[in-house]
Amino acid sequence: MTRGARRPAWFLQMIEVVPVVNQAEKSQATYGSASAEALLKVAVLGCGEVGTQVVRLLLSQADDFTARVGARLELIGVAVRDVQRERHPDISRDLLTADAEQLVKRADLVVEVMGGIEPARSLMLTAIEHGASVITANKALLATDGPTLYEAADAAGVDISFEAAVAGAIPLIRPIRESMAGDQVKRVLGIVNGTTNYILDAMATTGATFDDALADAQKLGYAEADPTADIEGHDAAAKAAILASLAFHTRVSINDVKCGGITKVTAEDVKAADELGHVIKLLAIVERVPCGDDLPGCEKVSARVFPVMLPYEHPLANVRGAYNAVFVEAEAAGKLMFYGAGAGGTPTASAVLGDLVAAARHRVRGGRGTGESRYADLAVLSIDEVSTRFYVKLSVLDRPGVLATVANIFAKHEVSIDTVRQVIVPTAPGGSESGEALLSLVTHEASERALEATVNDLNNLDSVQSVRSLLRVEGA
Repeated sequence: MTRGARRPAWFLQMIEVVPVVNQAEKSQATYGSASAEALLKVAVLGCGEVGTQVVRLLLSQADDFTARVGARLELIGVAVRDVQRERHPDISRDLLTADAEQLVKRADLVVEVMGGIEPARSLMLTAIEHGASVITANKALLATDGPTLYEAADAAGVDISFEAAVAGAIPLIRPIRESMAGDQVKRVLGIVNGTTNYILDAMATTGATFDDALADAQKLGYAEADPTADIEGHDAAAKAAILASLAFHTRVSINDVKCGGITKVTAEDVKAADELGHVIKLLAIVERVPCGDDLPGCEKVSARVFPVMLPYEHPLANVRGAYNAVFVEAEAAGKLMFYGAGAGGTPTASAVLGDLVAAARHRVRGGRGTGESRYADLAVLSIDEVSTRFYVKLSVLDRPGVLATVANIFAKHEVSIDTVRQVIVPTAPGGSESGEALLSLVTHEASERALEATVNDLNNLDSVQSVRSLLRVEGA
């Protein structure tokens, strides 16, 4: 079966968020005609790939930003670790400072693109304490200790914005937090890491091994020299925590997200997925899950990141290269798709600057952006209780009764088998029979706990040589 044969056309539904300004506010700061006295001081923390583009665009489009905000945005400094290091030619050394703490105390708006937990957290809290609104792309900090920042911003009456923290340039945070505030989000599935999507796509389209695809990603700048956070799923897990918190009005931290990476995905897995009409993608999955029949109306939150098999018909299956896409299922709006560049200096800077303009408008005209919403306070479902479909590939002895023995193990743990495929391994060199067969099974929905118990028992069977693959199956 060819990949292209079963891929339908799909459409991107775009949501534009337009601030509402009343007449009184308009009289104070008319859009597009800023007062000469209106000025807001902007500090930038970090001057890496994203920070460089933020500064460059802020300087080169200063007049446009003045017109959009209703006040002039004055860049008062860029905090860096090494002031002497060579920077982009558009960034004057006069703007650079190593004293980040003093810089944020003088700012009205602070853009944090330095990353990491500390000193980013302390600097943002200092900025908030001194009355500055904060714009950040720091997914790791938000997923680890976002509530501390949200509470500080609420107490100080300032904005904290983070559109760039998930899926780069894709407008996603604001639509979920504001445009869908009148709806109930049921489920979010996202390809939110461009590095892993590039690797898996290369394996599927070129037949490359994982190691070769990773090496190519590093050469092209899609993967870091140390790609652990990407390929082990930690980056996607931080984004899953943020999405779950927003979508379900519940505090979800990265510690609540069960995480699995793509390092064990083989070319054999990719080929098997294709034969089943599927493609493998690393997905962040967050959803509302009923507690059970004994607790009607009760719901919990599930948040997880795993490589999964997706049918070619699913819109996310068509996301290629290093692009990101997020698929949202809501009660009233139905299914929405957000697609675009999920990383890179300029795309991420676009999202940062969008937040900066919105926060600056609030400073000029009054009002605040949407704060943290956690009224639902749903419990987080244990991964053991999560149900999904599974693909399991076994290497077994080629002899009568093995399939029945394997099926009995699945039945023992109440894991129902949907399909089974058996392939006899070809005769070994020298003419002797290999004595090996490969069993590929796809289950109906079963709990992670039941599947784990099944796999443990399979590994203890004399007739099972190894469990070669275990993948979740979504979207079917």
